[in-house]
Amino acid sequence: MRRSRREFLQRSGALVISFGVPIEAAAQAGGPVPEALDAWLAIATDGHVTVFCGKVELGTGIETAITQLVADELEVAVGRVSVVMGDTERCPDQGPTVGSRTLSHAGAQIRQAAADARQTLIDMAAGRLGVFAADLVVRDGVVTGPGGRRTSYAELVGGGRLDAKLARRGRLKSPAAMRVIGKPVPRVDLPDKVYGTHPYLHDLHVPRMLHGRVVRSPRGGATVAAVDASAIAGLPGNVRVVGLGSFVGVVADREEQAIAAAAALGVTWTGGDELPEPAALPAVLKAAPAGERVAQANGDVEAALATAARTLSAEYFVPFQMHASIGPSCAVADVRPDAVTLWSATQSSFLTRASVASLLGLAPDRVRLIWVEGSGCYGHNGADDVTADAALLSRAVGAPVRVQWMRADEHVWEPKGPAMAITVRGGVDSRGHIVAWDSRVYSATHSSRPNGGAPGNLLAGAELGLARAVNVVGADRNARPPYSFPNDRVRVSALERAPLRTSALRGLGSPQNTFATESFMDELAAAAGVDPIAFRLRHLRDPRGVAVLEEVAKLARWDPRPSPRAAGLGRGVAYVRYDDTGACVGMAVEARVDRASGKVRVERVYVAHDCGLIVNPDGLRNQIEGNVIQALSRALLEEVRFDRHAVTARDWVSYPILRFSDVPDEIAISLIDRRGEPPLGAGEPATSPVFAAVANAIFDATGVRLRSIPFTPERVKAALT
Repeated sequence: MRRSRREFLQRSGALVISFGVPIEAAAQAGGPVPEALDAWLAIATDGHVTVFCGKVELGTGIETAITQLVADELEVAVGRVSVVMGDTERCPDQGPTVGSRTLSHAGAQIRQAAADARQTLIDMAAGRLGVFAADLVVRDGVVTGPGGRRTSYAELVGGGRLDAKLARRGRLKSPAAMRVIGKPVPRVDLPDKVYGTHPYLHDLHVPRMLHGRVVRSPRGGATVAAVDASAIAGLPGNVRVVGLGSFVGVVADREEQAIAAAAALGVTWTGGDELPEPAALPAVLKAAPAGERVAQANGDVEAALATAARTLSAEYFVPFQMHASIGPSCAVADVRPDAVTLWSATQSSFLTRASVASLLGLAPDRVRLIWVEGSGCYGHNGADDVTADAALLSRAVGAPVRVQWMRADEHVWEPKGPAMAITVRGGVDSRGHIVAWDSRVYSATHSSRPNGGAPGNLLAGAELGLARAVNVVGADRNARPPYSFPNDRVRVSALERAPLRTSALRGLGSPQNTFATESFMDELAAAAGVDPIAFRLRHLRDPRGVAVLEEVAKLARWDPRPSPRAAGLGRGVAYVRYDDTGACVGMAVEARVDRASGKVRVERVYVAHDCGLIVNPDGLRNQIEGNVIQALSRALLEEVRFDRHAVTARDWVSYPILRFSDVPDEIAISLIDRRGEPPLGAGEPATSPVFAAVANAIFDATGVRLRSIPFTPERVKAALT
């Protein structure tokens, strides 16, 4: 487990390509590396290719997609490529795995490295065979020249090592030349997962490993007044109590012993945060201290509203929601005097390594983080926090410690997706065209990820009173409507603090903002007496957006008419250009509303999806289906419940998620493959239109407009009466 990248390469014999690519976005930039990022491709003496990737597999299929990119550009079989991901000692720092940007950023870097490696090997083969490089052909790692003379990548490397600076000498394949990119290659990780042999983090065992649990107050901000360990004195398992400020934990030989000890340990807490009345949350958000900025402004909004033929206003609300990973977070840490090893399912290997190093008072190069796949995260869940828990406990007892959160730990302590309130005003003229749009977003930050210089971003670091640093980001994602209006204004009120700890949940602010934008577009369309799709198309200038709306209309066999029909079965539409420049998604939903019970049953979902170049169409369909199903759960059921003192949603009863019986009968998908365009990512975009499409379908079915998520039976029934 401690073999370094250098040792790996020396023992295997490999061709190594190091490269640098300009940083395109600060959020994706990764750590400070001289001049640029380093990434590696290794070709062993048997011809097997190992790719070192700083991004990680979170169930989205990027391991397979990266494999395809390398296999195609390097001209080797998919089965001869493997990917090492997120290991800070062996992989480049390509930034956290966020924002649906793995393929467009890290994938582009790795693909270019593979193309350069191919060209370098061809040049080597030309010298060995005494022919021109242009006369050589590569198939599955074998280079063939005139007269059938040949050599292989493995023979060219010869057990040695070659460094080559990326010079973009290798020309990327044209769409016509692609053999693997764009094909439905089976997921490389699924067989082991199906047969129960996949090495999940929760199954990891290291020598001398002990088990730990952390005892926390359910009330945020509470501090320890006293710890009474008398009740655990007779418990088995060599139980040790660890107390560091307000961080309290236990360590035992076996997991069940640690669980019993944590339950028996007497901890008295004092103080803590007071939470608002849940019903008052929208008003609390709008009244909270915030920094305001104008995200978009054109024309004279107030004058246009004053002269509009008809004006409308509305307020939309989305509560705190959970990542709700079905498996609780887990980590293993081995803190020794000379070095630290962490095994974590984090999204951000290098940031988490730096944060834990700071927590321990060490330089980052003293810490190695080995990424091991966990139970999925859908954003910043408890994976980083539990890694810090394990590190502190391991340091205290001088042995490797495994910590697995319990269900209540995950529900109560994971950072929540922020609650958001969005107000919108708009006006249409006598011809049914929007002449003014005015919206304001109220939201706390959508990211409090680990930050190397601020270990207080970790839950354990906050309990130790360490520095915290949070930039308010994500609230403006898709706050700007994708349509063209002569007069518009979008303002974002970034809250300085939220009632609950918040961070990134799938899509950040995009699903919430799209809920408001696309619901209000529907309200304006109804007020103008215009079909919802036709209304959007008359205000949309983006040709790719027009294409997905027209395509979803065909896919859903859309019958143009104004809404609502109010016949119990309704259809709704929504559109998004994710993060303004990402994938385009058009979505139509058919939903049935039972007036007696208030239950909403989404029967069919239709999706037209354009994310540029499609690397794996089967994997992309999986991603879209996952986006839709999870977002339906958020739309219909999910809301973090709390009282004045603490989160009360501690299990699957108090925080229900969508069951198999509630999955739509059909999710029909039309993929628009733009072979000449770069890939745009698909991990989040199809989440964004779901809230609005369902809300619009409910309106079409009942004539009642719901502006607050989730659309529970109780909320729907109350609106209908």
